Amino acid sequence: MTPVAPDLAASAATLADVVPTMGFGHFIAQSDAVGKGLLVILIGMSVLSWALIGIKGLTQLLRTRRSETFLSFFWNARSLDEVAGEIATHGVRDPFGHLTAHAIHARQHHARYGAAKLEEAGTAQDFVTRTIKKVLDEETTRLENGLTTLATIGATAPFIGLFGTVWGVYHALVAIGMSGAGTLDKVAGPVGEALIMTGIGLAVAIPAVVAYNAITRGNRVLGAKLDAFAFELLTFLSMGSPLAEASPVSPTAARGAPAAEAGAAVQPLRPAAA
Repeated sequence: MTPVAPDLAASAATLADVVPTMGFGHFIAQSDAVGKGLLVILIGMSVLSWALIGIKGLTQLLRTRRSETFLSFFWNARSLDEVAGEIATHGVRDPFGHLTAHAIHARQHHARYGAAKLEEAGTAQDFVTRTIKKVLDEETTRLENGLTTLATIGATAPFIGLFGTVWGVYHALVAIGMSGAGTLDKVAGPVGEALIMTGIGLAVAIPAVVAYNAITRGNRVLGAKLDAFAFELLTFLSMGSPLAEASPVSPTAARGAPAAEAGAAVQPLRPAAA
């Protein structure tokens, strides 16, 4: 009778020798130019994705903090002239300051030179309105820079990994068929190695998709605040005079003054600090 224990021991030793050879390194070594090229593409997409995530995340954080600082100063300023002086002294580093600087400059430019060109046609309010819309478009474009790349990586990386898996499985099955050994232990290793490409594709895509959604939401919130601020800024610029120049009407004078004059002298309400 043939002893069973020595055969099992020999099989275990053979399996122990074969299993360590299987894995990612073995798969890359056995891959052709197409498989290696797909791996290089996925690695490049991952590096680009994480670079964009770091840059956009840091930029969004700085932009939010600087915007809060500027809005706090703006709503506590006595007049738009004070805001203009602060901008001229320290410059602008956030979307709200950029919008305010261009809007104030547009009003001053139209008051000094009038409608000298076609883009300046109409009243001063029309020119300021067009300037605000232009700046809003510029800020929206700046906020969306790089998001298309993140969305593309998140959408295509899984399919690139899947294509690498299909390509690897095809070549593994061809090699197994040529060897004539179609047992499970001969098929499981190469097919399992080929599935690594799908895992790499998912590892590249998931961070890109999560970052894209987070950055898009932050940009949407900031854009809504910027639109609301643009409306308030246009209202202040349309007054034609700083808020500090408005003087409240005393109760005695208000009782004797016509309703129209009393209403014109009422000081506008200051919006709450952001």
